Amino acid sequence: MSGRPAFFEKLLQFDHWLFAKINQQWTNSFFDHFFPYLREAEIWIPFYLFLLVFVAINFGKKGWWWVGTLAMTGIISDLVSSHLIKEFIFRYRPCRDPLMADQVRVLVNYCPGSSSFTSSHACNHFAAAMFICITLKQTSSWWRLVFLWAFLISYAQIYVGVHYPLDVACGIILGCCIGYGMNVFFQKQFGSLSLK
Repeated sequence: MSGRPAFFEKLLQFDHWLFAKINQQWTNSFFDHFFPYLREAEIWIPFYLFLLVFVAINFGKKGWWWVGTLAMTGIISDLVSSHLIKEFIFRYRPCRDPLMADQVRVLVNYCPGSSSFTSSHACNHFAAAMFICITLKQTSSWWRLVFLWAFLISYAQIYVGVHYPLDVACGIILGCCIGYGMNVFFQKQFGSLSLK
């Protein structure tokens, strides 16, 4: 017996089961190439440049404040996930977990030694997605698709073997809370954005 509550034990069992499904069974050769590539920050540079140009052209000075607030959203989410939570809650990554490591398909060329909880990729991308979607929703309903972008990157963390689903789910919740909070801050300081 580990001394943990029964509910927590069941949750961890489900977490390991779901990880095994995603990492070892729900796989194919296309995903084996797609998801590791999707995680690379460099491929998203055109998207970030598009955001920069879009807000600069449409919102002028307020657009630059938006860019600054989005950058702060990323910094805050990373600080909270990587430097606050991970300092206090250590959990082995699947690729380093003594109970799982020999079964894990690691599809990236490294396995970080840092804590797996929470997923900083999930936290950072969902914080950005929440901020982008809420602040730009009046300009187009298409901005909702940023949640698909954030989800695919988050799912990739499980698929490639560096995070458990629970790490990702908690990162998503944390990121959404941070993104929403930064939206509230932006609205109070600078008002809403709308195309005229």
